[in-house]
Amino acid sequence: MFIAYVVLAVLVSVLLVFSGRSMLVKDKDIVETLTRLGVPDSWYTMLALLKFAGALGLLIGIFYRPLGIAAAVGVVLFFIGAVVSHLRVKDVKGVPVPFVLVLVSAAPLVLGLATL
Repeated sequence: MFIAYVVLAVLVSVLLVFSGRSMLVKDKDIVETLTRLGVPDSWYTMLALLKFAGALGLLIGIFYRPLGIAAAVGVVLFFIGAVVSHLRVKDVKGVPVPFVLVLVSAAPLVLGLATL
């Protein structure tokens, strides 16, 4: 199970870094989505930094599991917030992606707890 945790922690971290980078460079699709959700431009950097912090926490969690678990909780909550944001503006079409990301980011959490 430890190997599965490591693989998922690395994959979710890569996903978070890629997504955070897209926010920092203000990728057209990301900006359109965040604008539709009512997210102010001034939040982009903070949201990207939160993703980077989650990625770093997951990677460090490979060696120090409590931090990895805490990071995984934060990442899951981040994406739950994304789902809620889409639902708040009645953007039902936008819900599946963050919902899948909730499930994907929950996997390292569950495996991290299982391999304590």
